[in-house]
Amino acid sequence: MMKVRIKPIVSLLLAWSLLLTACGAPKEPTKGEVIVYVAAPLSGFQANAGQTVLGGVRLAADQINRAGGLLGYKVTVVGLDDESDSDVAMDIAGEVQSAVSRGENVLGVIGHLNSGQTLAAMEIYKDLSLVVITPTASEVSLTAKGYRNFFRVNANDKTQARVDAEFLVNSLGAKRLAVIYNDDPYGVGLGRLIAGELQALGAEVVVDLQVLVEQSTFPNEIPQIVAAQPDAIFYGGYEVEAPYLRLELVEAGLSVPFLASDGAFLAATIDEAGSSADGMYVSAFGPRPGTAVDQSWIKEYQAIEYRNPDTYSINGFSALEVLAEGVQQAGTFDAAQVAGAIRSLAEVSTPMGELSYSAEGDLEDQKIYIFQVQQGDWAQVYP
Repeated sequence: MMKVRIKPIVSLLLAWSLLLTACGAPKEPTKGEVIVYVAAPLSGFQANAGQTVLGGVRLAADQINRAGGLLGYKVTVVGLDDESDSDVAMDIAGEVQSAVSRGENVLGVIGHLNSGQTLAAMEIYKDLSLVVITPTASEVSLTAKGYRNFFRVNANDKTQARVDAEFLVNSLGAKRLAVIYNDDPYGVGLGRLIAGELQALGAEVVVDLQVLVEQSTFPNEIPQIVAAQPDAIFYGGYEVEAPYLRLELVEAGLSVPFLASDGAFLAATIDEAGSSADGMYVSAFGPRPGTAVDQSWIKEYQAIEYRNPDTYSINGFSALEVLAEGVQQAGTFDAAQVAGAIRSLAEVSTPMGELSYSAEGDLEDQKIYIFQVQQGDWAQVYP
């Protein structure tokens, strides 16, 4: 299938709205509404991450609506709280299924944040006439199940493991690695993948430990890690574990390079680790918002959300951009046609970069960024 390169519809619509405003013409959507659900943790230990995704989607919808809507329809964003729980995610997917059954004009779901909840909910979404675009879920098998309505705006964990391992071994010179990861599908899968990549590069995994999601103290694990004498540490998990692990390791006298996975790429990691955050590394699926967007975007985000954007805000924004591009290209809200159009798009410009898709819904060009905490902020050190 031929792929077509187009400029982002959000940008084109916004430019058109400015022209219409100058001419005094109306630009409000007039045909009704189309619903986009955002399924993510909006409460609990990952509330900040989910709320930043929701904020990005809201901003993209606001820009689309101010430009006349999507095919003339107002994009209505509805947040659904999955509480970082796969059972709740299934309940949410059931709510979406009911809305579709009632005949509501549901275009798609931006979500879920985590791989475990995405895997669970896709068992329902896969049979619905809608498009699902995750802003962050990276577990490899998500795009190996034959879903025809699933996409992501981020790299998968196979790519993350390869890049992170190469950075640890080739850039930092690590030879003896501690690999620690949390006990959900994301952490377990990433831990397994990076261990394999490290060994393929000739490094030794001297300790391999699994911890709990939300674990914030490590009295049993710290002695094992220290005794193994690693020259670098990889942690696969979230911002609710990584900073506390880093802090306790430093307090135990082990201040070797520490690289956490994308799940820890949030301001909370720096805040919670305190002074021990300095020097730690985190891998990420996208650039910092401050370098990916301009000040007008940030001001618009602040006006809608009453807060600053965080790292996943551009993920949510980009996910709705991709969905809107697919609709515009297809000229319809029919899910199968929209999904087909997304696969045919080439280099959709988003804050996450130029995105295009494989038949399975993975990005054709998967990028990983690595940041280091320097003077209390993220500084990009790779690429």
